[in-house]
Amino acid sequence: MAIEHDFFGLLSSGPDGSIFWSETVEFGDHALTVDLTAPDQEDVSRESLDIAAAFVSGLEAIDDKARRGMLSEVDDRTSEVTEYILQQQEEYGDELNDYLVDVSGDAAVDIIRSLRLMSMTLLVDEHGGSEPFAVLEYALDADGDDDVLLVNFGSDGAVLSVMSAD
Repeated sequence: MAIEHDFFGLLSSGPDGSIFWSETVEFGDHALTVDLTAPDQEDVSRESLDIAAAFVSGLEAIDDKARRGMLSEVDDRTSEVTEYILQQQEEYGDELNDYLVDVSGDAAVDIIRSLRLMSMTLLVDEHGGSEPFAVLEYALDADGDDDVLLVNFGSDGAVLSVMSAD
């Protein structure tokens, strides 16, 4: 079986009923990978695909919302964003400024502003649920993909959580 969608085209299901779509899209001055996946085609609605298409089409606004979500956690000393920032400062030391796009003097803001969006995964079977619908992956160093922050979005476009994945 397959699902036809105006934005994603023909989404064929595998032998196990899962669907997968992947594309490299230009974002700013770099390319990033966008994956769409669902373990069971039966759990995918046209509405969830329309929302996923809006996420891809509105990537700049989604990125902005993700960065604001990260910034909102900076004041919490126990947040994973704060831990990530401290980890980056420790790891890069005096070389940190080489990775920053702008140096304002506020390390947390500068690091979040300098994070590179690496990928977006759309979990279209999670439409309307409590689990993430979209996961955006950010890294300070594109070559050092060990230290990343993941920003989880609901299908309503709200930031659900920010977590580190190292």
